[in-house]
Amino acid sequence: MSTQNDAFKKLVAHAKEYGFIFPSSEIYDGLGAVYDYGPYGVLLKNNIKEYWWRSMVQMHQNIVGLDAAIFMHPTTWKASGHVDAFNDPLIDNKDSKKRYRADQLVEGYIEKIEAKMEKEVAKGRKRFGESFDEKQFRETHPRVVQYATRIRELQERLGQLLSEGDLEGLKNMIEELEIADPETGSRNWTEVRQFNLMFATQLGAVAGEGGKLYLRPETAQGIFVNFLNVQKTTRQKIPFGIAQIGKAFRNEIVARQFIFRMREFEQMEMQFFVRPGTEMEWYNYWKETRMNWHKKLGTPDSELRFHDHDNLAHYANAAVDIEYRFPFGFRELEGIHSRTDFDLSSHEQHSGKKLRYFDPETKETYVPYVVETSIGCDRMFLAVLSGALQEESVRGAEGKESSRDVLKLPPALAPVKCAILPLKRNEERLTKTAREIFDRLKRSFYCQYDDTGSIGKLYRRQDAIGTPYCITVDFETLDDQTVTLRERDSLQQERIPIDQLEKVIAEKTDMKNLL
Repeated sequence: MSTQNDAFKKLVAHAKEYGFIFPSSEIYDGLGAVYDYGPYGVLLKNNIKEYWWRSMVQMHQNIVGLDAAIFMHPTTWKASGHVDAFNDPLIDNKDSKKRYRADQLVEGYIEKIEAKMEKEVAKGRKRFGESFDEKQFRETHPRVVQYATRIRELQERLGQLLSEGDLEGLKNMIEELEIADPETGSRNWTEVRQFNLMFATQLGAVAGEGGKLYLRPETAQGIFVNFLNVQKTTRQKIPFGIAQIGKAFRNEIVARQFIFRMREFEQMEMQFFVRPGTEMEWYNYWKETRMNWHKKLGTPDSELRFHDHDNLAHYANAAVDIEYRFPFGFRELEGIHSRTDFDLSSHEQHSGKKLRYFDPETKETYVPYVVETSIGCDRMFLAVLSGALQEESVRGAEGKESSRDVLKLPPALAPVKCAILPLKRNEERLTKTAREIFDRLKRSFYCQYDDTGSIGKLYRRQDAIGTPYCITVDFETLDDQTVTLRERDSLQQERIPIDQLEKVIAEKTDMKNLL
């Protein structure tokens, strides 16, 4: 666990030091669970959004985009269930005065059992080597089976308590498991109570319930209320989808783990409207499609898994998470939900307007069912960064070993595609040629010119921000118009003509390689 914590601390420090993530309002000591994306962070985040958008909208003829407003009519949130049911169960420790989410305390207890189980599996892997059959080991090893059974029992019990809103049962479970305050070890708990997560504000200058608005806690409702507007203007036939990237806001009392859980965050969501009765077919289709999207980034199978929900939301008949192994353990990265016809039916009821579709094939009019894919952009950013950051030992030109921190980002997502580096900063002929190359390449992709240090230090800086290619302009360049192209991951260097640079780098960093 300490190794995990060290890795996570290093990740957070790296993100700040190299201009990816800054604490918001840091000169005023920051604002809890709110962060700003720095110069390289905003580029990486935009590239992640572009990968999602192009995969979802550009690659599907029957999926179109939307950008709905953050403010919505307040009845929207009554219809969606957020006013009455968008709550977290909170519990306070009387001694430490710390507040926690009750369900997360139980989940933390379950994670400790999972850690013990994984330790047994790791022992088996080490003992049996190449002949190790992990599936068989998990199914037959007595202690692993015992841990797995216990985990399943606790997850099912927690899911039932949450779905029934049984706050007393939740507190009893915490006391039964002897769960202590993570910081102080105290077991002196208050009762569990519900806390609504929506931020409220006022419309105009008049205070009171009549002018009450909410900052949207999710982006999906903007899609549902626009269902007919989009369908009619784009002449889409069911099945079809509406995709959106946008900000959402939740008044998280217990925000933690850097940008994993924030109060202001960005979602990438697609609502797919289908004929009733076909939703499970499409649910399974999107499960596999979305998992493949993650794997195309080079994420190993061992770092991703499906986790079926034990506690279904009031609107769903099936739900699964794609979980990623963050430095602090497996956590939800993306959700795929079969939302039935709850949303459109509820908005019909509260608005008095019909939100139905006439199906020319079946000659029926019906309220479509919805399959949703929803991924947190910030969580995806953290997953990409977590998977990419590595510390390596490399051998220098003189044969000396040294270490480097390198972000092995997929080239298409890298903030800077290439860096142009003159071998000597004081040699005007080199800097002039290097700037000319920069001016030529900047029209095609984001690149950088840097002459502020030795070539070794310049390489390390570019490695740390994930730049896949470095172009070194040296004295040979002045003679034959070739440069050294250095590849970030392999460290291989090759001489190529200046007039081929644009073509070579564009091919290697093109988003098409992921699509």
